[in-house]
Amino acid sequence: MKKWRKRLVKFLIFDLAIVLLLLGTGVIYQQVGVRQDAKTLVPPGKLYEVHGDNMHLYTGGEGDVTVVLASGWGTANPYVDYYPLYEKLAPNTKFAVYDRFGYGYSDQTDKKRDVDTIAEELHELLQVSGQKPPYVLVGHSLGSLETIRFAQKYPDLVKGIVMIDGGSPEYYSNDDDSLADTIGGFANKFRIQTGLFRLSMQSDMVVETSNANRNELKLVPDDLKKLDTTALLHNYGNVNTLDELREIAANAKVVVDHKQTLPFPLTILTADYLGASEPEWDKSQVEFKSWSDDSKQVTIKDTDHYIHQYRPDLVADEILALVKK
Repeated sequence: MKKWRKRLVKFLIFDLAIVLLLLGTGVIYQQVGVRQDAKTLVPPGKLYEVHGDNMHLYTGGEGDVTVVLASGWGTANPYVDYYPLYEKLAPNTKFAVYDRFGYGYSDQTDKKRDVDTIAEELHELLQVSGQKPPYVLVGHSLGSLETIRFAQKYPDLVKGIVMIDGGSPEYYSNDDDSLADTIGGFANKFRIQTGLFRLSMQSDMVVETSNANRNELKLVPDDLKKLDTTALLHNYGNVNTLDELREIAANAKVVVDHKQTLPFPLTILTADYLGASEPEWDKSQVEFKSWSDDSKQVTIKDTDHYIHQYRPDLVADEILALVKK
């Protein structure tokens, strides 16, 4: 009996040693990957100092109006994500794609991700980079909050707003922070820090699944697809993106508390979620029109949440209509 007990202890020690070895290897794999990510993520645009940290802006096209593209939450590389759209815009107007702190090629910041701070950071970025108003603001998903708050704070700079399946402030004011708890929880942090998340993203099937609601990035060149995955590995679960999630309801309430009729056109583009949209979301999208007397809401058929990855032509047409208005 004592021999079996000794053997069992030896087996357990051996198994523990194997587990620790694998965990240590995973941690090293993650750290090496992080350093390689930083070398790969060379900014395609320019970095500007904003509130003491570097913020990335990518611009193109020409014209008297600047289309400012705000990404949704979790869009790790806005430069890649908006590629199909700004390729349509470039021949007709100037555009500017910016990365909030914690996204794309921008730094992370220690400043709280409240909507006033984010709007002020955008304002400073546009100023120091020399982007001339008037601006047509384009907000995808959660980017709706910062675009409206920007318009509330600087209405004389704005010519119009286009929402790409952007939620209304009223809709977001009822959000909870359960997703932040999940992504910022121990299990997910363990998955990231031990390299398990990075290892899983080496599978084409996993990458395709993660891009399912972005039309699998079919309209994006292969080299940019790789950059998108690299940015996701580099930025996923960082403190700034988690803070944005935790602040959704509070940020939405700030925007609602300052609600006034916007003095310019508002176009709301809504995905039909490939025929699986929810009545509550659809209702809130129609009610979103109350934010401007010159507003319209259009449902884009056969699209998912990232409408611009399915029908960039239709999105561009709506944006250019406001540019020329």
